[in-house]
Amino acid sequence: MSKRPAIVYAAAALEALEGLGAVAGGVFVGVETALGSAVDPVSAIGVTALALIGGVAMLVVARGLLLGDPRSRAPGVLTQLFALPVAWSLWQSDRPGFAVPLGIVGIAALVALLSPPSTAWLARPDEDAEDPEPARHGS
Repeated sequence: MSKRPAIVYAAAALEALEGLGAVAGGVFVGVETALGSAVDPVSAIGVTALALIGGVAMLVVARGLLLGDPRSRAPGVLTQLFALPVAWSLWQSDRPGFAVPLGIVGIAALVALLSPPSTAWLARPDEDAEDPEPARHGS
């Protein structure tokens, strides 16, 4: 197996950071809802579930990137493409404390995921795959 490029570590770390942030946000909203602080409890429960499921999914994608699973690249790119409009919406909602870090992480992760070294490493042929045309013995 070829050596993993440092940019893949960066992409996985940024994806994991977003995943942890989503899980933390889900836990926060869930606790606030349980304490009765939510204005609309039904919506808050939905936000909690989506944040927790999405955060765990992002952590799975980060793990896949570290393991070199080529299937983890597309969900990682999609995560960043969703993060950028969310960051813009937060910016327009006068929440720069959330918007700027999310935008920076989203752009950095997108650049890391689409960089030539990470693309080449994630698209490499599987060394453990069987030979598609095995040698014929005795013919």
